[in-house]
Amino acid sequence: MNLSEEASKLRHKWNDLARLIFHTGRRLVSQKPMAERVDMTGKNVIITGGARQSIGYEVAKTLAAWGAHVTVTSLEDVEPLQQALHSDLQEMPGKDSSYERRVVARHMNLCDPRSVADFVAWYGSNHERLHVLVNNAGVFKDIAGLSKTPILSDDGIEIHWRTNFLGTFHLTSLLLPMLAETGRLTGDARVVITSSHVYEDGRNELFFSEEPEDYKSWRSYSQAKLALVHLSFEIQRRYAKEYNLQSVVLHPGSVRTNLTSSGLDGNPALKAVHRLFEPALAPFFLKLEHGAQTTITCATKSPIEGGRYYERCAVAEASEQANDEAVAKRLWEMADGWVSGLSV
Repeated sequence: MNLSEEASKLRHKWNDLARLIFHTGRRLVSQKPMAERVDMTGKNVIITGGARQSIGYEVAKTLAAWGAHVTVTSLEDVEPLQQALHSDLQEMPGKDSSYERRVVARHMNLCDPRSVADFVAWYGSNHERLHVLVNNAGVFKDIAGLSKTPILSDDGIEIHWRTNFLGTFHLTSLLLPMLAETGRLTGDARVVITSSHVYEDGRNELFFSEEPEDYKSWRSYSQAKLALVHLSFEIQRRYAKEYNLQSVVLHPGSVRTNLTSSGLDGNPALKAVHRLFEPALAPFFLKLEHGAQTTITCATKSPIEGGRYYERCAVAEASEQANDEAVAKRLWEMADGWVSGLSV
């Protein structure tokens, strides 16, 4: 590596540190974001990634308490998950006695094409409409960045790309006809996608080049998150005008969730250190309740400004990379071709 490359790498690290300090400082001194309550009676909502101690779980609780019929998906055992949701809903302000009928937990694995297809078939046979799809599920398998070789899914694809982007694209593509029909008939359907501010570290040129030899889990995670921003904007371009289907993507904030601890699985020493210092780090992270608010806003606010990136319950500026329509179209075609080749 020459001096110019070293200087560029160092500059990126300092920029990342400055951005982290800025966002952390703003969180500590500013008022926490809160969504305004909206009557969701009669709305059908799917929320992926709704395990306990997750943003999806908090969103599911809130939308069910506000009147929506919520189906939440998870990899964990769904019976205790559903029982936990019912128990927590009993304590929610403003809920009524029918809340138990309005929240259902279903198992779904975004990395298993059959699991995704079976879930969509079940949903279609039990619901006439889908008003809101919240793509919240995601993984980060190596937060410490220690792995030197790609972490692969069972079907041999890098795990962050496979789960966070390809799995989300597969599920969304199967549900788009139902969403589009709902939007056409009711005037309001939407797709809400959880990304992360680290999408700004992604690079469009890496989508269509060979995998770099020096594997970095953070780079793979950032690429998948950038791809999700492209996916959201491309849905807006393809479906908003004709079908009243709005698509938004968001950064929930830096939140203490189950994603953090699971990202240290396989490294007991680091996991023990994380548990030791977690109380001291707590002030630098949003609580789950606050981290869920931007997702709740995007799922409920009417009207919503589609084709935009949201942060702290409001529209924020997306990066220049994220606004490249040609890249978004090419990514869509690539992912659509992959879905078409699945054997389910």
